[in-house]
Amino acid sequence: MTKASRGDRAAAAALVEAVSPRLWRISWRLLRDAAEAEDVTQEALIRLWKILPSWQTGRARIETWLHQVTTNLCFDRLRKAGRFVEEGTAPEPTDPGPMPDTGMQQQAVRDRIDAALAALPDRQRAALVLTHFEELAAKDVGDILGVSVDAVESLLARGRRALRVALAAERADLLNSSVEGHAACL
Repeated sequence: MTKASRGDRAAAAALVEAVSPRLWRISWRLLRDAAEAEDVTQEALIRLWKILPSWQTGRARIETWLHQVTTNLCFDRLRKAGRFVEEGTAPEPTDPGPMPDTGMQQQAVRDRIDAALAALPDRQRAALVLTHFEELAAKDVGDILGVSVDAVESLLARGRRALRVALAAERADLLNSSVEGHAACL
């Protein structure tokens, strides 16, 4: 961070390489569009470069700040596109039908969980993604979303409950699958 803020190109490249994949994953899971996720990642990094010279070490972790910026940029894009879903207004999930054969089962499990995640209200989805897929602590998730740890726990509980309902028919298959990160949020 310090070297990058002083103009060290190698340090700046290392910082981008370290944070970009996570920012892209968060963006993709919230937006469900690779090009949009790339744009959000770029915008978050541009904002980082703008504030880097004045960053106060010890005030906040840069990762938390970047996750917050990324999440907010995603929410802004969802609102602008008319796709932002507020708490309590998410539609009931539809039944996707039977699971595919064993050769495609893991991908089908991922797809089903991703579809159920996509149907959640945005803040619930963000809390689940940041907690279970990005393995952030509730305090960090709260900082990113601008809510208390109790509110994060509430978002997680409501999101998990909605996922359990949406995925009730496949629950045994999901819990028995070895799809990393996906079944953990159930």
